[in-house]
Amino acid sequence: MAFNDDSFIREVNEELRSDQLRFIWRRFGKLIIGAAVLVVLGTAAYSGYRYWAGNQAGSGGDQFIAALTLADQNKTDEALAAFAAIEKNGPGSYPVLARLRAATLQVQKGNKAAAIATFSAIGKQTDLPVVIRDAARLRAAYLLVDTGTYDQVAAEAQELAVPADAFRHSARDVLGLAAYKAGDFAKARQWFQAIVDDPQSPRNVANRAQMLLDLITASGKAPVAKG
Repeated sequence: MAFNDDSFIREVNEELRSDQLRFIWRRFGKLIIGAAVLVVLGTAAYSGYRYWAGNQAGSGGDQFIAALTLADQNKTDEALAAFAAIEKNGPGSYPVLARLRAATLQVQKGNKAAAIATFSAIGKQTDLPVVIRDAARLRAAYLLVDTGTYDQVAAEAQELAVPADAFRHSARDVLGLAAYKAGDFAKARQWFQAIVDDPQSPRNVANRAQMLLDLITASGKAPVAKG
């Protein structure tokens, strides 16, 4: 079972900006938890482990859904406490899911610095699957567009903006937005043009890139290079 399954990555890439972690959990929770199953030697030990893990996963799932419900009810402090408990004692992949969702709640509370720190830390956690790390890095990068510099955004996202990377569309998008906000219209044009030129770019991302390219052209601040 692999976290870099193409359909999974494509869905995460499309849903990243809307931050619909409940949606991701419902569609891919079993995939995430399945990757945490350990190899246990011996038939008896393996059967016993499966029984224990099934009970633990069920309990962890109930706790996670309960915390999500608190968040949906705008009981933010209670939800944060529930996610903190899951992060500390939850089974399988629930702790990292709890950290991701708690960071989003920090954004809602206005504590973007704490959220960025959490997402960035998850992005550097080498024991996690690459797809989770990269999604967290991009989340940090999008938050940094509003609060940080272009270089800070690039530190999170530029490695993902290469042609072979599944998250390249979002990475180019956030880099273009950061450059545009910083007033570096030439660099912004390069990133937005890369999105427009990529036939696999999601339509909403490509449409926004084209709109911003048109604005840059109209401003005359970054003329189109003549080949």
